[in-house]
Amino acid sequence: MNNNILKWALKIIAAIILLQTLFFKFTGAPESVYIFTTLGIEPWGRIGSGAVELIASILLFVTRFTWVGAGLALGTMLGAIGSHLTKLGIEVQDDGGQLFILAVVVTVCATGLLWLEREAVANFIKTRKF
Repeated sequence: MNNNILKWALKIIAAIILLQTLFFKFTGAPESVYIFTTLGIEPWGRIGSGAVELIASILLFVTRFTWVGAGLALGTMLGAIGSHLTKLGIEVQDDGGQLFILAVVVTVCATGLLWLEREAVANFIKTRKF
């Protein structure tokens, strides 16, 4: 598969999932409120993670910053997966594990994008003085 087609597929899949879940976060859907209450970070955790997901979704489609969006998405999803594995459980409110699966899918997409954008990441690191 052509790398450009693969990149676009990964971007679109990740963005659709991120935008769908942030809608529920921003509208205060009962499932989202339950999750972040269980984690002890309602409402700021819900609103903050939704904001990060929105920024990540936008950056995925800004060519120069695709890797930044992928990194934000990956970090956010690792937090979500960690929350599922430690406090929430795989299945939340009888969702059949759907939220967990969506987090894994975004993690795979973001990891793939970071791999495909590894040259941009390396160039960024080379030009910075730490």
